[in-house]
Amino acid sequence: MMTREELKTRKIGVLCGGLSAEREVSLNSGAAVHQALTAAGYDASLIDVGRNLAAALAEQGVELAFVALHGRYGEDGAVQGMLELMGIPYTGSGVLASALAMHKVYAKAAFAVSGLLVAPYRVLCPGESLEPESLGFPFPVVVKPSQEGSSVGVSIVRSPEEIAPALELAFRYDREVLVEQFIPAREIQVGILDDRAIGAIEIVPRNEFYDFEAKYTPGMAEHIFPAPLAEPLYRKVLGIGERAHRALGCSGYSRVDLLVTPDEQCYVLEVNTLPGMTTLSLFPEIANGVGIPFAELIVRIILSASLKIQSQ
Repeated sequence: MMTREELKTRKIGVLCGGLSAEREVSLNSGAAVHQALTAAGYDASLIDVGRNLAAALAEQGVELAFVALHGRYGEDGAVQGMLELMGIPYTGSGVLASALAMHKVYAKAAFAVSGLLVAPYRVLCPGESLEPESLGFPFPVVVKPSQEGSSVGVSIVRSPEEIAPALELAFRYDREVLVEQFIPAREIQVGILDDRAIGAIEIVPRNEFYDFEAKYTPGMAEHIFPAPLAEPLYRKVLGIGERAHRALGCSGYSRVDLLVTPDEQCYVLEVNTLPGMTTLSLFPEIANGVGIPFAELIVRIILSASLKIQSQ
């Protein structure tokens, strides 16, 4: 791990934008990260990621990459693999952990193997039909693309008649769709920094669930930090967050999304290996709540940048 003095001598590329459905969110994350780094005196360039990324990195002489991408090609291991090949240390998780976390079906399997609780689910591919009586769990259900973030393409389905349009929406974004049991519970999110849980926040959305609008529109969700849980349950939630982070082999930082039921069952929804860094994002809010201001958070993350594949 480099020192802050060494970091001042490196050319940092803040990678944002990208090719996914979360492009606009990523542009906002990248702008916030870039502003924090330049204000602190670091040599950072904002790079809007396209298919010419390798050439852009070489042209600008980037020595470290802060990956502020969300969704496909940025959060799924694709860019991480390219950075490994180019020998450019980068923030966040490596290729395999990024790919696992982005793929909700494989992530669920990894969580279950690690003894973590996940909601019952089914997986559908194009052309496959779904008979409600064969689900194995009751309505309502949640229908979502297997590899999208920010609740893109997600529907809550309360009756068999609503299944078809929900599947049609989800299949616009992915060739594999997850149908899982809806768990009525509190939405709790755990921040992981330097591979340790630092805090948990509760989200109370105005909409039916924490959808895209609630995530990125001011006033559409209440954020409560620290999450108002009894101390033993709060510690339990932090521990589950760390276990989920480790189950996928994540590195550095992440945000773990959980559902906590009235009887204190904790269901793992997903791990976000590159959590948002916008003004409404939860990970910076958690960090700030434990005394880590945004600028310091960004520096701590970039200080942990590394290559994850060991050279021979």
